[in-house]
Amino acid sequence: MPLTLGELAPFFTAPTPSNPGFVFDTAAGRYVLLMFLPAMPEQRLAALQTMAAHQALFDDETASAFVILRDPDAARGLRDTRGLRWMHDLDGKITERYGPQPHWLLLDPTLRALSAAPIEAPGPLFDLIRRLPPPGAHAGTPLNAPVLIAPRIFEPELCRALIDLHEADGGAFTGVMRDAGERTVAVMDDLKKRRDVLVDDPDLVAAITSRLERRLYPLIKMALGFSVTRIERYLVSCYDAQDGGVFHPHRDNTTQGTAYRKFACSLNLNDDFEGGDLRFAEFGPATYRPPAGGAVVFACGLMHEALKVTRGRRYAFLPFFYDEAGADVLAAYRARTGATTGGAA
Repeated sequence: MPLTLGELAPFFTAPTPSNPGFVFDTAAGRYVLLMFLPAMPEQRLAALQTMAAHQALFDDETASAFVILRDPDAARGLRDTRGLRWMHDLDGKITERYGPQPHWLLLDPTLRALSAAPIEAPGPLFDLIRRLPPPGAHAGTPLNAPVLIAPRIFEPELCRALIDLHEADGGAFTGVMRDAGERTVAVMDDLKKRRDVLVDDPDLVAAITSRLERRLYPLIKMALGFSVTRIERYLVSCYDAQDGGVFHPHRDNTTQGTAYRKFACSLNLNDDFEGGDLRFAEFGPATYRPPAGGAVVFACGLMHEALKVTRGRRYAFLPFFYDEAGADVLAAYRARTGATTGGAA
């Protein structure tokens, strides 16, 4: 069935001419226009001409456009440009989830249906696009990301010990998680530039666990209604300005091997750096930065990014939290695939 007003668009990954695995849900944070091309050549040509005539409306800042292609012949020779991408749907699975009839569909910055039009009559839809407010004002009221900011989780001495651990090791660049058939694997990608070190010293692990259990978990229960019973990874990370340290927009639980994750935690260990703040573009352009020793906690399904560090180094402790239901999801994934771990990125 076609989407109706306010419904969340189905997420998918599909190839485009410039990206063999474009993750569609990372387009959130701006308006998105989808065009599902008709099969009839005359209608298809007219729709493409309409798109070309309005391409200036799409700049990847305010809005982006995606043309969904079913015909392999129509996909030949096309190139992605700023604001316009050509998504291949040769098996028809994307089209099937959005409704079989050719149409135009406009999504808001949270990727929920805002308006739609028949493929042959898009005029009112483009008139609406011209009148849209900035993406951060799309709700008509100020927006705040649904995150918990919790100061005073780690004291300065523990922050210093974790920074010293990372500096002594230097850390290693790590990849991002991608599904490859039935398994989730780590791949190196320009999406992230960050050096990571795992904490394996039993005394440091015990100190971290104690502080999380006594200082952070009660706040998560009170503010987010979630009881943490499991923690994934004791990880100290460094976003270094000299490396171009950054983590572009992503979600933390969208692969098979990370579906068990419930909440992410970003706990700053220092504050003598510039850039590096968190942004949740689905909920406006505001950025979030806890004080040294403080944490930002948020649902793993939220799209977020760690902005580029422009001066110095940002050190952070970056665990994921889950519960017994999540542990069952992880156990099922391991049993199905023979994997010994879940996700890592």
